[in-house]
Amino acid sequence: MEPAVDKLLTFPDASSMALSIRAKALLFHDPRSADLLRQVERIARSDATTLIIGETGTGKELIARHIHTQSERRGPFVAVNCGAFSESLIDAELFGHEAGAFTGATQARSGWFEAANGGTLFLDEIGDLSLALQVKLLRVLQERQVVRLGARQPIPLNVRLVAATNVDLHQAIAADRFRSDLYYRLGVATVHLPPLCERPGDILPLARHFIGVYSDKLKQRNVTLSPTAQMALLNYEWPGNIRELENVIHFSLIVCRDGVIQAEDLKLTGLAHRSRSAAPIPAPVTALPVPTPLPGAAANDAAFRVRLAELVNSMIGAELTELFDTVEEGVVRTAFEACNRNQVQTARVLGISRNILRTHLKRFGLIGFETPRDSGLQPSYGNA
Repeated sequence: MEPAVDKLLTFPDASSMALSIRAKALLFHDPRSADLLRQVERIARSDATTLIIGETGTGKELIARHIHTQSERRGPFVAVNCGAFSESLIDAELFGHEAGAFTGATQARSGWFEAANGGTLFLDEIGDLSLALQVKLLRVLQERQVVRLGARQPIPLNVRLVAATNVDLHQAIAADRFRSDLYYRLGVATVHLPPLCERPGDILPLARHFIGVYSDKLKQRNVTLSPTAQMALLNYEWPGNIRELENVIHFSLIVCRDGVIQAEDLKLTGLAHRSRSAAPIPAPVTALPVPTPLPGAAANDAAFRVRLAELVNSMIGAELTELFDTVEEGVVRTAFEACNRNQVQTARVLGISRNILRTHLKRFGLIGFETPRDSGLQPSYGNA
């Protein structure tokens, strides 16, 4: 059996990046992570189109950058967030446009595919692309050339595509929201990036890495984790993955005393924990009576309202504090997870706008506050 690999991946400009939904460090200490790293580096040596699947905050862009640096490509690494643009805007940004192609196009401009020529193009949140754009992307992958908006002459490409998603694409295909032919074209090589809670061997090494990063910024020296703090970190579910761990360590360094982070210094706000042995065992719940069926669609609606009323009454009887916030967070969190953390789908299910949804997601710590770069408004260029 090969020993665990201690290898750290970070962004080239990590120190200047604001806190965001991105994971800004990956460390491969856990045996599962070490296996993942070996798989990624084998894929990198090929030129295969790659699909990275994983939750928000697990480090998908860092994996994409590592694939680029381990390949033989010497062109730039260009990262694009597909979920941050309207369909008309991302069409021009991806494929480029000629002068006069649309209102406001005063001069010709190359797209991201051209910008990444000779290198790697990373398309994050690929599951948010419209079906019309999926068709265009499929054509580019098949023909290895791009046609700018307003032009007829194709431009040949030498680009390796790495895509990423936190959406279950099999479900999206079944719901006719994603093309199966594009899925198979993207997934020549597939990387499944597990959530942080499934690679516990990485938690403490990553925590110590972030202690080192923020200790320097806060002018602290030799900060350590107490045994109780280490246990709390290991027992936590980490619904926000690595980005949440970074935020927790940053906050704990601000409030800790005498150079030791205690368990009470950790702001662990998520609802779920992997270790629940210390939690009180809930009292048995009496089965709710089944309401009398009503005809038609009204039956389901009435039955739901009865069950909801009984549930709320039981919570009132239990004298729960902050009842409204608890119910509201439960609805938002459950819908967000049921929709595979896809904001567009979640907003549609809840019947609210995406802006209102994002306000709730930030309020409950399910996403971070984003800078313009975090929103994907500007692609990142550079020889990673």
